[in-house]
Amino acid sequence: MTAPHVAVTLSNPDATSDPQVAALKNRRYLEALERAGAVPMPIDARTPAADRAEALAEMDGLLITGGADLDPAVYGEAVAGSRAPDSGRDALDLEAYGVAAARNVPVLGVCRGLQAINAFAGGTLVQHLEEHEGASYPSHEVTRHRLDLVAGSRLAVILGEAPDLEVNSYHHQAVTRERLAPGLRVSATAPHRQAGELVEAVESADPDRWLIGVQCHPERTESSPPVLERLWTAFVAACREQSENRRSLAVARRS
Repeated sequence: MTAPHVAVTLSNPDATSDPQVAALKNRRYLEALERAGAVPMPIDARTPAADRAEALAEMDGLLITGGADLDPAVYGEAVAGSRAPDSGRDALDLEAYGVAAARNVPVLGVCRGLQAINAFAGGTLVQHLEEHEGASYPSHEVTRHRLDLVAGSRLAVILGEAPDLEVNSYHHQAVTRERLAPGLRVSATAPHRQAGELVEAVESADPDRWLIGVQCHPERTESSPPVLERLWTAFVAACREQSENRRSLAVARRS
């Protein structure tokens, strides 16, 4: 069985205050994909345009990872709590998301990745909130909160309608129901004192499109419930199906 190739949009470590920690964060995503049987194709703002285009043309799936805040201009708002946006990363994620949508390959977004999916699809973000941003990774002091799955959602089916989930939390921006993009639906929420409820996972409203975004960091296994490994497995399985369908189509065209 051929391993699917997954394009992974990453933050450029050289553009961060601590390149070693940034590189560690990036590595966790690649490790998660490899555990699930995929071949990661990492790209960041330093990747030459030709190499970036080649990766996006060949990808069987797309992972949009965490990182700096999106520029609020991406979703048509002025700065109202956002911090030091990364324009290079915004451009990379937007390009990758556009290619993935055009080719209908599976997409998984993590933290910033969820927020980017929502913004690119026409939604907006709460630019700052308290309580969900803890100590910076890889500190052992991890902020956690309850995750409430929406019954019948793709995510709930993947995780087996798992009750009493508690996940890590590293974000100071968020999606709420009123800021949700058209074409997306809520698949998990979390209570919040200030906002009442936060959207902690989204997915495509189209059942034929494999697209999920989660606000937590399931690649950080030391602070994630083991059941979240099923998300990586399901994503890679969807990418593998995409790969096999593409190969079958290529064979049919040559016949």
